[in-house]
Amino acid sequence: MRNTNDPDFLNYLNQENSYAQAFMADTGSLQRTLVAEMKNRMPSKVSTPVECFGPWLYYEYIPEGKEYPVLCRRLQTNKPGWAEKILSYVKAEFRREEILLDWNEVAEKHGYVHVGQCRISPDHNFLAYTLDATGSEQFMLQIKDLRNGCIIPMAPVNGVVSLAWAQDCKTLLYTIADENQRPYRHISSLVLCTKLEPGNTDDTLVFMENDPSYCVDLTSTKDGKFITVYVVDATEPLNGLQRVHERVSGVQYFLEHHFGFFYILTNAPMKENINCSHEGLYLARCRVGDIQSTTWQDMDIFNGHLVLFLNKDGFPMICSIDLPINVDCKHQMLIEDLNPWFFPIPSNSCSIEPGSNLDFMSSVYRVVLSSPVIPDVIVDYDMARRTFSIVQQEEVLGAPSNARSCSSGYELDTLQQHGIEKDAKDKNVELERWKDFSSTYCCERKEVISHDGIRVPLTILYSPKAWKSSQSPGILHGYGAYGEVLDKSWRVDRLSLLDRGWVIAFADVRGGGGDDPSWHKTGNGLLKQNSIHDFVSCGKYLIDEGYVQRDQLSAIGVSAGCLLIGAALNMYPNLFHAAILKVPFLDILNSLLDPSLPLTMLDYEEFGNPGIKSEFECISSYCPYKNIRPRGCHPSVLVTASFNDSRVGVWEAAKWVAKVRDSACSSCSRSVILTTNMSGGHFGEGGRYIQCEELAYDYAFLVKAMGVDMN
Repeated sequence: MRNTNDPDFLNYLNQENSYAQAFMADTGSLQRTLVAEMKNRMPSKVSTPVECFGPWLYYEYIPEGKEYPVLCRRLQTNKPGWAEKILSYVKAEFRREEILLDWNEVAEKHGYVHVGQCRISPDHNFLAYTLDATGSEQFMLQIKDLRNGCIIPMAPVNGVVSLAWAQDCKTLLYTIADENQRPYRHISSLVLCTKLEPGNTDDTLVFMENDPSYCVDLTSTKDGKFITVYVVDATEPLNGLQRVHERVSGVQYFLEHHFGFFYILTNAPMKENINCSHEGLYLARCRVGDIQSTTWQDMDIFNGHLVLFLNKDGFPMICSIDLPINVDCKHQMLIEDLNPWFFPIPSNSCSIEPGSNLDFMSSVYRVVLSSPVIPDVIVDYDMARRTFSIVQQEEVLGAPSNARSCSSGYELDTLQQHGIEKDAKDKNVELERWKDFSSTYCCERKEVISHDGIRVPLTILYSPKAWKSSQSPGILHGYGAYGEVLDKSWRVDRLSLLDRGWVIAFADVRGGGGDDPSWHKTGNGLLKQNSIHDFVSCGKYLIDEGYVQRDQLSAIGVSAGCLLIGAALNMYPNLFHAAILKVPFLDILNSLLDPSLPLTMLDYEEFGNPGIKSEFECISSYCPYKNIRPRGCHPSVLVTASFNDSRVGVWEAAKWVAKVRDSACSSCSRSVILTTNMSGGHFGEGGRYIQCEELAYDYAFLVKAMGVDMN
């Protein structure tokens, strides 16, 4: 099955698609009902708020009836006045909307679209972006001249990972990987430089990473004066590199620049004879010329505001600190010593995502807040005035009439739960309001005792009106890898299940993101089994505490999250009645034994190297493909794969399904189905309405597999 060019394998996948279609044929009416419900809750047109960047206002919107966004801009206008009104018609031509990039046009041309990175040049005349038109994640570089709307002709550049503009606005740095998303030519990652000059055909090599176990990424400091790969002067990008610090396993550096100083957020020890714990981050600074010095000072001074994302008691928080600070400060200081302003947020279960925040000199910081019961809210926090304003909240059509609006007074109380005093200015914040569905849907956070006594966070979402104790079906989501926090943000499609009595739960198992890096480390490598036991413990909790009916629990995993689900199905086949495995990583042992596959060498750090005996034995003990139980009953499973997936080979899903069918009893094997998107990649097609159809298919499978009455 590894030979994806084999006609027999292509025929096999098409036959599996036909079988899945036949299996799901009697759910057509339910799927159409679910799709209609989801679409009816969505506004016909959505757009982002405008964001000021230089003289332009940038924004995106999805046109009515379309799947994908359109990136636009228009020139800012002056403050309204009589002169502005007189000249409004004259200036209209200059303030017209400019369409910079239309994802829909690309999708119509190629049948698939995935835009990786978009970077506007400092003078706003060029847009550099990376485009995947096949699903293979072989992103090609495109540069558009925004003055005439034309793509600049250039030799094809594929495998582009990241981009950064130099300050001359004609020089672009980029990194490349090979066709398997591996470091270039299996020996290094490359940073190259291209110039927008007539006759330029040869790009210049800036940096080569010779260790294939590392990847290289590019970014610019917020003021645009430096590009970080090592450190590249953005005014003279070909004039050499400066190293931030020697490479040490587990040590991280996040670098910014302001007025001749680098500010470095790091977990590296700054003084001699101090062991690096890799647990906490702190801020250090040094002069630009002293970047390679080992005598960095502790956090000291720069103008404006510093924004920090924090985790306290397992909950995300965000704060700003007014700067400058005492220039002579030589001693370690805690955040609390710096008069921080903790941004008011809606609830403990809220996720916080930063906006673009392109304006380096602005005192306003934009974030997107979301929770299982709060539709996405875009909030501007004015760090100078210590006030906030609601810019926009996701609209939910046909929403329950008893959804409440929560004022800032309610939200600020969440700070005191963590021992944080309200700022005096916070009491004068205008009563901004966001819509909250907590009166309709209950969101509870529990701590589940795992096999070794560790408490595992479990978020449980249900409708008190529709839910029935010990009689409701449920879904348990899990991931548990790479230190990533499980996504628990608002999703309108869930209402179709919640309103019918379903319980939706999220297990934040070890291996994923947590209070500190130790939560990740105690669930990866030789300790990966902790993730699986955590997930199983959360599933048992849902049943034992009456949230979910004993034979009505299902599980959903995506990519590396399917290791978790697949292993749990093998170890406890009677715990889950059904499961959905999406682009699943299931044959981890064989994949990690093949260093020619994409991501294999990079995954040694996360899962272990099977070339080492102890790590081979650990991986072998939980590998979902290797440990399929012979001659027994097996839960119903929907497996979805993508033919052009460059991260997880399509054969992993196909061979796992084939082996389960061969091993399970005849009645169980019939309800294990495989669907393969023959043109998509790891992240699917992602269109606005396409997602509704995919989710309706998933939900309909669970309904059929578990025999749930959806009336």
